[in-house]
Amino acid sequence: MIQPAPQAMKKHAFRNSATNRLLRLACYCLSVPLVATGCSAIKVGLGARMRLEKTAVAAMTAKLAAGTGIAPGHRAPLVVAFTQPDGKVLLTEGKGGGKVMWKDLNVYATLVEVNDKGILYLNDDPRFSEGKSGHVVITAPSHPDLHAELDIPVQYDAPFVANFSGASGSGGMSGMDGTAGSSGSMGSTDPNNPSPGGNGGNGTDGSDGKDGGPGGNAPNVSVRVTLRPGDHPMLEVSVTAENKERLFLVDPQGGSLTIKADGGRGGSGGRGGRGGSAGSGGIGTPNGSSGLAGHDGRSGWDGAAGKGGSIRVAYDPSAKPYLEAIHLSNWNGPKPTFDEQPVALLW
Repeated sequence: MIQPAPQAMKKHAFRNSATNRLLRLACYCLSVPLVATGCSAIKVGLGARMRLEKTAVAAMTAKLAAGTGIAPGHRAPLVVAFTQPDGKVLLTEGKGGGKVMWKDLNVYATLVEVNDKGILYLNDDPRFSEGKSGHVVITAPSHPDLHAELDIPVQYDAPFVANFSGASGSGGMSGMDGTAGSSGSMGSTDPNNPSPGGNGGNGTDGSDGKDGGPGGNAPNVSVRVTLRPGDHPMLEVSVTAENKERLFLVDPQGGSLTIKADGGRGGSGGRGGRGGSAGSGGIGTPNGSSGLAGHDGRSGWDGAAGKGGSIRVAYDPSAKPYLEAIHLSNWNGPKPTFDEQPVALLW
């Protein structure tokens, strides 16, 4: 068998080392959001992404990853498709599951906001977008003859959430493990010169875990509900807590509003430290005695749960048939109350 020359072996080892470093960096880049040009280059090199400027494209279209519109306070990812001259379709990264990078595109939006990953967001105040429609224009600087446009209707048949729940308590720190006892010294088993082995040392006790922190209390919540009449009735809802008001426009035919004022869960108690193991007795005539193992520390107690806030709902009689669209949750709090009374239109 012919052995490689020492210098060749060194070069081969260097190439392996460099390849390993490249693969480790590639794994990192594929597992985290794209934040640097270096990671983009590596993804392109591995075939996980592609350069749009080096690709022939005949047409481009855009759509939302799911549905056709967006609700106030919600997000909606975009997907852009590029058709090549041979009919092959290329998709954008992210929700599109493709290789075209968003950094190779420009997205212009009205009414809605858009981030550098092609994800749209609509302001959560329904007054901001009521009666309007969003619009998106997407261009590719490397293909100036192409662009895609998309209208974004505003929808209200969505699951809305107003969450005023208390914060969860912090977890308790785990106790320190005890140290192991030292082994006993060696004796002698020589029948002509016997000596006993030394006794093993005792392990130290583990320390106790710390108690978890208490959960936070939720504030009291006031809710007003009225019906906006018409061919397609809509619920206007005001939710107020700690002098902060949030407004919602809910389509009761498919939409809902969940209002949360749950008490915060108590933090988990820390684990007690494990007692140190006993040191073994040394070998000799006779053998030394083993030490005693340390005691495990006590685990900390879970923190107390926070109190749920009270929820009071005042609803206009016209809204009563649609109250099933309003869901309440105030775990560890008093039972919500409902008061039927005149409630004027909120805006």
